[in-house]
Amino acid sequence: MKFNQYYVPALSLFLILSSCKESNANAQQASKDGSVETEKPNSNYKPAFAGQTRIKAVKTSTAYNVEVLNKDLGKPWGIVNLPDGKFLITDKRGYMNVVSPDGKQISKIEGFPKVDSKGQGGMLDVALDPDFKTNNIIYFSFSEPFGERNLTSVAKGKLSSDLKTISEVKVIFRAEPSYDGDKHYGSRLAFDKDGNLFVSTGERSDKQTRVYAQKTDNYLGKILKITKDGKPAPGNPFIGKAGFKPEIYAYGIRNPQGLAIDPNGNLWDVEMGPRGGDEINLIKPGKNYGWGDVTYGIEYSGSKINNGTTKKEGTEQPVYYWDPVISPSGVTFYTGNIDEWKGNLIIGCLSGEHINRIVMKDNKVVGEERLLADQNERFRDVLDGSDGSLYAVTDSGKLYKISKK
Repeated sequence: MKFNQYYVPALSLFLILSSCKESNANAQQASKDGSVETEKPNSNYKPAFAGQTRIKAVKTSTAYNVEVLNKDLGKPWGIVNLPDGKFLITDKRGYMNVVSPDGKQISKIEGFPKVDSKGQGGMLDVALDPDFKTNNIIYFSFSEPFGERNLTSVAKGKLSSDLKTISEVKVIFRAEPSYDGDKHYGSRLAFDKDGNLFVSTGERSDKQTRVYAQKTDNYLGKILKITKDGKPAPGNPFIGKAGFKPEIYAYGIRNPQGLAIDPNGNLWDVEMGPRGGDEINLIKPGKNYGWGDVTYGIEYSGSKINNGTTKKEGTEQPVYYWDPVISPSGVTFYTGNIDEWKGNLIIGCLSGEHINRIVMKDNKVVGEERLLADQNERFRDVLDGSDGSLYAVTDSGKLYKISKK
């Protein structure tokens, strides 16, 4: 039981406005093992190495403010900054909004293709072209109706100078095969320093599609790397290799709603497991991350997956995992004004209803903190803001700003 679910609103307001030490003391509990997790795991699986799960809790000492800039965003899914400080925020229902830096002005962009917004689908992530300042081109992922089925697609288009319409829209990539389902689209986007685009795709959830994550003749349950035109990125690990789609960068992925590149250029994926087994993975070219064969989670029914296999030769271990789950969604590496957060992995959590702060050293997790747990919000995406603040959008339609006092 989390006692903070029963705070009266006045006290919640006090916590928001008070110093972070007070806020964190109430927002995060610590268990007997010193971690932030107070619930029992779903399984008795043992981690592969010390610190792979339930790492020691840390607490922020810097004072910070928490503000709700807008509470009427609809169904936001992805958020990025435009060069002038405005926000470009996707709405799951099939469009995007431009939101002023203070959150008060919202304008809708028209002209997007039709989406299949059932279940977990819709207009999903967005990324600016690395040359956006000169070409006004954006890239976006969405669940596209495709015949009688649907799939994760990536498109690009040009925003008008007044940011009210998008034109020249072209789908550059479709993660086939299509499937008649409404879950596990994955769908985060991240440009690397060379201007190539990483795309995460889910395995579409059902047992009959789960096997695709381990197969390499398709695009489900993968990390892909493509050019701005949707072609295989030069240097991809499987170009020219029989049985492999050339766009594949890594495989064995379940439902990756988090994708980010750290300050050193490393690619990280944060993905949802079943009952237990949410993961942080350091994504390396050509590697197999095990889903379908290997997991620290169990089926929703309670049965074991692949006889309880947590390690298998030829598959990568997660850098970190959670059991029970926190349902990680959007992620970012923090570079803002709070010094002790710099370089930390910040994760928006859905069922966990908090923002997760992961402290890493030498690509290993050394500390974890649960921020804004007293807000009782499903945090869908987080943004390392261009103004040095941290921003987040929630499934309830709120835009949060977390800034140094």
